[in-house]
Amino acid sequence: MHSHPLLDASSVDTLEPFLHEVGTVFRAFREQDSGCVSYGVTVGGKRWFVKGAVTSEAVASLRRAVHVHALVRHPAIVPLEHSIALRGGLALVYPWVEGEVLYHPTASRKGGRAAPGSPMARFRRLPVPDILTALERILDAHVTVERAGLVAVDLYDGCMLYDFGNRGMFLCDLDEYRPGPFVLETDRLPGSRRYMAPEEFAKGATIGVRTTVYVLGRALRLLLDAGDEEREWRGSASQLAVIERATADDPARRFASAEALARAWRAADPRRLG
Repeated sequence: MHSHPLLDASSVDTLEPFLHEVGTVFRAFREQDSGCVSYGVTVGGKRWFVKGAVTSEAVASLRRAVHVHALVRHPAIVPLEHSIALRGGLALVYPWVEGEVLYHPTASRKGGRAAPGSPMARFRRLPVPDILTALERILDAHVTVERAGLVAVDLYDGCMLYDFGNRGMFLCDLDEYRPGPFVLETDRLPGSRRYMAPEEFAKGATIGVRTTVYVLGRALRLLLDAGDEEREWRGSASQLAVIERATADDPARRFASAEALARAWRAADPRRLG
């Protein structure tokens, strides 16, 4: 076995000097609103994405990510390859995936989804069959998530990485996913209001698979619309009916599982109805 300076490291003092020592840093993401600092680094001819944290909240999030990746592997989910202890923190190492995050909020800037050149606007202009393929991949990944006993938390377009060249959808930053069901012990869960279910804002509410169903329904609704105001629906009436059931305010009225939602969505796919 050849040694690998990045994957063999179990602990380092501080992350950035170490990355410069073992490879070439070609990107730095310093303004993440998560409190993490991430890097694109080339080591031995291969590119990696390294995400580091030293604040207690961000470190707790990365520890959750380690647990998530230990339970779930799926072709659409960017896999965790390695973790490195930092002085007072943690770093996670992922393979670099070509593509663009559909929405990239930073500590100083929010919004911008509707700007014509933004990744989200470009994604929304793709041919509908390409979008449907991407959405099916998101659903399929969450069937695997569900089978692992996890609930989607903080899933939004900032977790969706799209490779426009190869028409491939990937999911990243699933750091907040948790074993479920669980009872919400705070006033709200982390996440984007555009995607979140009503119970995610209700202390004492049960967060379970039907919460995941709601969030997935919102993803379907927002990604298959030509604009940011939800006035330019590009799908069919039967697909919209599936979404309306998935996003019912009352969890009991939603699909009972991500798997049931995925089946209903496939059945409503116009490509299969022809």
